[in-house]
Amino acid sequence: MNNINNITESFGTLYHPKSALVFYEAKGENSDVYVEHFDMDRNGNPVNAHPLTVKEAKVLAKSLQTDEEKNQAFLKPKGILPTNILHINPNAEKGTVLWYTKVQQRQMYFVDSLNIPSGKAQVPPMLWYANKNSLAVFALATDRRPTEKTPLHYAPFFNIYEDGKVCMGTVSIDIKNSASVEEFIQAWESYFFNSYFSHLLGRYSPIKGNCVTVWKDLIGTDKPFPKEVLKKNNKPLKNLL
Repeated sequence: MNNINNITESFGTLYHPKSALVFYEAKGENSDVYVEHFDMDRNGNPVNAHPLTVKEAKVLAKSLQTDEEKNQAFLKPKGILPTNILHINPNAEKGTVLWYTKVQQRQMYFVDSLNIPSGKAQVPPMLWYANKNSLAVFALATDRRPTEKTPLHYAPFFNIYEDGKVCMGTVSIDIKNSASVEEFIQAWESYFFNSYFSHLLGRYSPIKGNCVTVWKDLIGTDKPFPKEVLKKNNKPLKNLL
């Protein structure tokens, strides 16, 4: 190999050491602890050893507290809770959000093999249910705020399993622990509509009729989505809670 490629541009963020703490503990029953603070020179070597000052300790405590607050901020609203949110479980590890959207026009993308041009189209009211790693979507019959008894319909899209779970393919999902509920739902809606619809999953059809034909007829127009083609999945909303 005669050519040497510069791969430094492919590295992630490079962090430089700024300081270090060394904890000393006395032997014996009364194990007193002494903390020494080191600065770092430009080569990453510890210099200027001195006892940890009160000011330095406060800076460290503030930094640790900020990280803790970020972890506790998961799914908290930025202000008044948006009215389209139906349920929130703010658990940092298993947190979920249930929300709905009314009829709207969205940009949609399709793989070439479907012979559907990418473009904007009217989509029906939708119910969304997500955690940090997965998403399920359903269609609704009206724009009215759903209740526990509201019947759900199959979402009339490609890439969705019969139980409503979305196959995200190679989409890289990155929901942060510090995400507010607004950022969370915005991220999932963006992941869903900005990925390419490619194929139906399983042996069921999500609508009455041909899914390809329906979207071919809607793309690039202001035609409302034909709600008469929606199929009930015989499950009410409360089954998701």
